[in-house]
Amino acid sequence: MENEQLITPWDLEEAERQDSFYVPEYIVNMAHEVNKHYDMQVSHMEVITTKADKGGLIWKIETDKGPRSLKLLHRRPTRSLFSLGAQEYLVKEKNARVPSIIPTKDGKLYVEIGGKLWFVAEWIESLFQVTKDLEGAKELCYAIGEFHRLSKGYTPPPGAENASRLYRWPKTYNKIVKKMTWLRDIATVYNEMPASSTVLSVIDMFEQQAIKAVERLGQSAYYELVKKGNKEWGLVHQDYGWSNGQKGDGGMWIIDLDGVAYDLPIRDLQKLITGTMDDLGGWDVHWIKEMISAYHEANPVDDQLYEILMIDLSLPNLFYKNVKEMVYEPTVFMDEELKNLVQRIVDIDKTKWPVLDELADNSWLGGKSK
Repeated sequence: MENEQLITPWDLEEAERQDSFYVPEYIVNMAHEVNKHYDMQVSHMEVITTKADKGGLIWKIETDKGPRSLKLLHRRPTRSLFSLGAQEYLVKEKNARVPSIIPTKDGKLYVEIGGKLWFVAEWIESLFQVTKDLEGAKELCYAIGEFHRLSKGYTPPPGAENASRLYRWPKTYNKIVKKMTWLRDIATVYNEMPASSTVLSVIDMFEQQAIKAVERLGQSAYYELVKKGNKEWGLVHQDYGWSNGQKGDGGMWIIDLDGVAYDLPIRDLQKLITGTMDDLGGWDVHWIKEMISAYHEANPVDDQLYEILMIDLSLPNLFYKNVKEMVYEPTVFMDEELKNLVQRIVDIDKTKWPVLDELADNSWLGGKSK
């Protein structure tokens, strides 16, 4: 639309000054325009969460057709269209437990205003987070395995990007190795910061872990596995955890599918295991076996995929995830808090390797004994 105001990330300082759910007035006005495209009367709107730094948010809206969600997707429209098509596919073709998209008056899945896609979806009132214990972790693992299995065969709609991370694993691994050099250089330059000496004392160790993971990936069945192609592997949530898998009517529901992309499915499982071990404060082989078994029940993990999971777990994921932001504002980020966090990560890492050694043999899962 000519001369249309485009949505951009909004002022984080203003958001913090007013409240965490601050939304610029022009976006609120756009939301009211979006609502007019739907056959519903909106009586109340409540902001549930925002991504102010990216330009996205979710409202819960009360309508004469019941509660619904109104979402402003922050990604490129063509990328968002990939995710919306996936959500529609999972509901309509696979009867998966993901929220249904409500069509507009003219039957479209979305409204495009401000250079972004907006959509309305069913609001599942019954949802609640599972308990943060082993049984809850197993329920999460089974649910994401089921999601992966059901998502196979998805074809994005015309005009959508083909969002895939399936072929990017070597590039992603090598990026982590490269960033280790950056982190070392920054910690050296800003050596007066509280966290500098701690980061420098461990960076070589984590760099070697990343280099070894690159070598193992290159010698693994990865290149054979990806030959199956995107549709055969299906979709990976990419941001799955205790808040995006919730229990409700009929079982576990998967929500917030905005970032789904084709990928090897164990990427979600690796993140869930790593995050859970972080929460536990150390690696626990019993928990991990139970989590993998629950996933395996819903979406079987063969020997080759299991090997990739072990390699992905061997990356210094926890260190990289928590430290990489220091490249942007080192004089702010490299404080006493980061120093303590890095020490905690090192302590957790010491418990990881005996567990991975024990997990290397997957005969306990029915695989070949090493």
